[in-house]
Amino acid sequence: MLKVAPASEASPPTGLSAPGPFWKTLGKDAPAGLVVFLVALPLCLGISLASGAPLLSGIIAGIVGGVLVSWVSGSALSVSGPAAGLTAIMVSALQTLGSFEAVLAATVIAGAVQIGLGLAKAGIIGLYFPSSVIRGMLAAIGLILILKQIPHLLGADTDYFEDISFLEFNGQNTFTAIASAAQAISWGSALVGLLSLSLLLVWERTAGKSRGFLRLVPGALVVVVLGIGLNHLLGSVVPTIRIRPEHLVQLPDINSWQDFLTIFTLPDWSAFARPATYTVALTIAIVASLETLLSVEAVDKLDPQKRVTPTNRELLAQGVGNLCSGLLGGLPMTAVIVRSSANINAGAQSRLSAFIHGLLLLASLLFLAPLLNEIPLSALAAVLLVVGYKLTKPALYRNQWRLGWQQFLPFIVTIIAILFTDLLKGVTIGLVIGIFYILKANYESAFYLHEAATDQPDTIRLQLSEQVSFLNKASIIKVLNELPANSRVVIDGTGSAFIDYDVLEAIENFRLSAPGRGITLELRGIPQVEVLGH
Repeated sequence: MLKVAPASEASPPTGLSAPGPFWKTLGKDAPAGLVVFLVALPLCLGISLASGAPLLSGIIAGIVGGVLVSWVSGSALSVSGPAAGLTAIMVSALQTLGSFEAVLAATVIAGAVQIGLGLAKAGIIGLYFPSSVIRGMLAAIGLILILKQIPHLLGADTDYFEDISFLEFNGQNTFTAIASAAQAISWGSALVGLLSLSLLLVWERTAGKSRGFLRLVPGALVVVVLGIGLNHLLGSVVPTIRIRPEHLVQLPDINSWQDFLTIFTLPDWSAFARPATYTVALTIAIVASLETLLSVEAVDKLDPQKRVTPTNRELLAQGVGNLCSGLLGGLPMTAVIVRSSANINAGAQSRLSAFIHGLLLLASLLFLAPLLNEIPLSALAAVLLVVGYKLTKPALYRNQWRLGWQQFLPFIVTIIAILFTDLLKGVTIGLVIGIFYILKANYESAFYLHEAATDQPDTIRLQLSEQVSFLNKASIIKVLNELPANSRVVIDGTGSAFIDYDVLEAIENFRLSAPGRGITLELRGIPQVEVLGH
């Protein structure tokens, strides 16, 4: 049982507070929107490529995420669009349902499910998934991205995205498929891809240390420009290895209003009668919701003003976005941390920057299609290889190992299970392992949280019990979020023999955000932990 001393009604600051006239922040939001657009454009195309979907679908999802979701959402700085975390689901869905139009129908249903979750106030659902399993899921997606992008980097003629599973339906596995691709190299694509990858790695390291203009120039944009230039150079110097049209971006050229109306793909409504469509839709809804909740949590930590995103409204916003994206022929979307962090680093102040990035994506589709169609797919593959690496960095494995077996084992089992089965089965297996440790901790000692006598007037004291497990994370976060502003809070863990890492992480997040709410916090017997990035 958990109690908090009575206090006046108060709530943490949210992204909805006192927005003010747009023109007051336009001077900072407009440049930030331009930076996010430059980051988002190659990622929207690349994620479409990795998903095995039409390249236009990624641009449509990015436009919906910027123009629509930015206003429905309660987040001031989050950016929504197609996400690398959904690529594995998309490839599997295309194989299961047989057509992109059927997957669009599943995306519409997934959006409706997310709207229902938002209305049911299920924003707390992400707190019930162990962080080790979620990190394992993202790390596995990173590995899949790396392994499945290698053939595109080499310019192999065959599309190796027909099966996301390790054991593919044609008798090959992921590694033999890469070996086959190595025997069908398109040398122009391979040259552009390898040079793009090398430049991107150097650029990210150099730009990360820069404090000037270089820091604002996205490496993905540099790689795309390099790829276009190199292909033209090959056409002049060594025309025999110039990249063939089938290995370039292919977007429709829009010259009239009629052309614009014909670019949208409608869902296959007959797919609503197939049970498999609802399985795919539920998978998209769950994974998209989890990735969104993780992303907005990270964005709130990065926000200089420490605004808190209302999670229920965020689920509602993402549901509206996915429903509209599916109806227009776009990929499913989530709140995405890469574009959101670029938005914050560029100095964005409000949701106007995300809206501007959406308008710029729309303008690029209407007016820049001939230029975009010169981008080599191998350059986009290089961008996605780096995205995959960021999801599965060696440092992530080392950090999970240091946290002990109860964090590392669910993490590594989730990765292996996803690689050799599929995303939903892998996450389920990881959850079973995580639940085993939870039950083990609760079997050894019961948990309770109570209000103890205060040391001085106007002080709220939360006393932790002897054993504090992951099961208590949601209730603890709920109470911490409801603490009144400008109060003095003592969290006492001196009597605790065990406090789960996820609970320690939640307390550390509260410690970081407390000054923004005017809360004076004292921790007793609570070890500080490093909050790992998502």
